[in-house]
Amino acid sequence: MAINKEIKRLEKSNVQLNITIPKEDVRNQYNDMLNEYSKTLQLPGFRKGKVPKEVLERKFAEALKGDATSRIMESALQEVFKEESMPRNEKPLPYSTPELQGEPVLDFDQDLQFSVVYDVLPEVKIGQWRGLNAEYSYAEVEKSDIERELEEIRERNSVVMDRDDEAGAVNGDVVTIDYIVFEEDGETHSNNQRNDFAFTLGAGTNAFKFDDNIIGMKKDETKVFEKKFEDDFFETALAGKTRKIQITLTALKEKKLPDLDDDLAQDVDEKFKTLDDLKNNIKERLEKQLEFRLKDIKTNALLSKIMENTPVVVPESMIRTEIDGRMRRLARYYNTSTENIQQMMSIGEKENEWRDAAQKSLHSRLIIETLMEEQNIEVTDGDVEKEFESIAAANGADIEEVKKHYDDNAVIYLKEDIKEKKITDMLIAENNLKPGKKENYLDFMSDNG
Repeated sequence: MAINKEIKRLEKSNVQLNITIPKEDVRNQYNDMLNEYSKTLQLPGFRKGKVPKEVLERKFAEALKGDATSRIMESALQEVFKEESMPRNEKPLPYSTPELQGEPVLDFDQDLQFSVVYDVLPEVKIGQWRGLNAEYSYAEVEKSDIERELEEIRERNSVVMDRDDEAGAVNGDVVTIDYIVFEEDGETHSNNQRNDFAFTLGAGTNAFKFDDNIIGMKKDETKVFEKKFEDDFFETALAGKTRKIQITLTALKEKKLPDLDDDLAQDVDEKFKTLDDLKNNIKERLEKQLEFRLKDIKTNALLSKIMENTPVVVPESMIRTEIDGRMRRLARYYNTSTENIQQMMSIGEKENEWRDAAQKSLHSRLIIETLMEEQNIEVTDGDVEKEFESIAAANGADIEEVKKHYDDNAVIYLKEDIKEKKITDMLIAENNLKPGKKENYLDFMSDNG
């Protein structure tokens, strides 16, 4: 099919694709469609496959023209977008559906003309990216960080034992309860009652926050009390309401933490002979995590500087896809549906927050990809081999076993990761970075800014 096309650039990383198809090609495709229908349709008074084309046109003229128009336009678009010579920044983004402009009219005496608008890869003209001055926050592994890790190890190796029947519950105990939250009229609702609900007192894992009411209770004791729920309580039917709650303590246990000694270290892993061996291992692991995080922080500090002198108009379809992805990840985290997540939160407000984060993330991502292309970053077989060695060392695995988990597609993604590491290393080496505010380890590692 002979197609004439014209690309017109619009605002916000949109383009308008104008297509013209010669009337001769239009007529030929229309006739092909008629022949197809004539051979497959069955009408009263005609045998299947024997319906004259003239009859079809007389009975279904407008419908046939509409069908032909859709087919011809779809075929033309597929042909245009498959052209290898078509620049990447003129093709629609994978998540941008071309929108038809107006209503094209099929007239056999004229060429068929139509236009579609869609999002394309934004134009990125990198500003200054070398010789920049940037400041970054940092952290160090302190003695308290190692002690916190040791306490978590003690928790994981703790033994839960029944407490004496006359003992009263205290913070840190593991309790099992049956509870009922009564309605205002004294009735009960299945959503607000539960048996065998287990949690640790004072750990903050109980959404109803009635831990303090359980303190002092003994096994098999039942207690009724009133509680006012917070205005933002996750169960909207209870938010801001005061209700009676009945609790029966069915089991009361306490955690016995192991002593912090060489025996604990050996229980964690036989490669540790002493407690100091375990401490040193913890320190090495935290420092390794810190190293990776620090590189991200430095890179983000530089990208923020580059973004200031490299404006990019991020297409709406890219932002929408990023926001939808965040919503799906949140739903998976809570093991629920995106619809339930939307009901549980002020989604409009959250989307505004996510929109800003999505724009920033996509902006920096486009800069990284453009730099990789402009600097002609390449990955050799030796680079891939070194990456396999690094992965094996980090996981204490055999390199050949690691390779078994990487098929051809996985290796393609691995190469992209290596490319990105190379360009970020180049960014850090080509610019001036100095440490700024010192943060504690936990804040530093959890900061998403």
